[in-house]
Amino acid sequence: MRVLVTEDDDDLRFAVAAALRNEGLAVDEVADLPAADEALFVTEYDCAVFDRMLPSGDAVEYVRELRRAGRTVPVLFLTARDTVADRVEGFAVGGDDYLVKPFAVPELAARVHSLCRRAATVRPPVQRFADLEIDTARRQVHRDGVLLMLTRKEFAVLELLAARADQAIPRADLIEKCWDEMTEPNSNVVEVLVSQLRRKLGDPPLIHTVRGVGYRLAPPGADDSGRG
Repeated sequence: MRVLVTEDDDDLRFAVAAALRNEGLAVDEVADLPAADEALFVTEYDCAVFDRMLPSGDAVEYVRELRRAGRTVPVLFLTARDTVADRVEGFAVGGDDYLVKPFAVPELAARVHSLCRRAATVRPPVQRFADLEIDTARRQVHRDGVLLMLTRKEFAVLELLAARADQAIPRADLIEKCWDEMTEPNSNVVEVLVSQLRRKLGDPPLIHTVRGVGYRLAPPGADDSGRG
């Protein structure tokens, strides 16, 4: 899942981005509304986090225009303005959540995860595929009843593959959803992580390579032209 963080305070932006990346999210960072607008134009995000008061303007007004344009990306406001009227205004323009500074970073991460799940296609909290069980709420994976110890990034990739099970997911889609703009698109990060994930999932294999495209989650032994 990919998140946009818009915050003009460099230290706070770096801290928030680092905490969200540590939770397995892909994070892009910008410092003002024009940069946020450009990022939202070129990239599909699962959630956007806005500091409310920015040198370039009030993010509430920007989100109001975003909603008028039909954009539905979930939005969380960060702000030092803590009156009921301020919070109501944030929700009234189409904000989805509101967190007052100072805040606990783990709480922010939990709220962002909740908004990302809300943005995704509605699916059961526990996904089952063959003998694989993926608990998105607890962020746990079992295979044949055995708990697997996955990294947050491995879980993010597996969750995306499961959400589109039996479909070929292009490598570019995996990078866009599970990594951020700092990732070199020609690097082998996807191949390395998928290899690690396959080892942890064990045999028979569930993640299949779709040659020239990417990967898909399919039943054991699934194979056809160009797939393996």
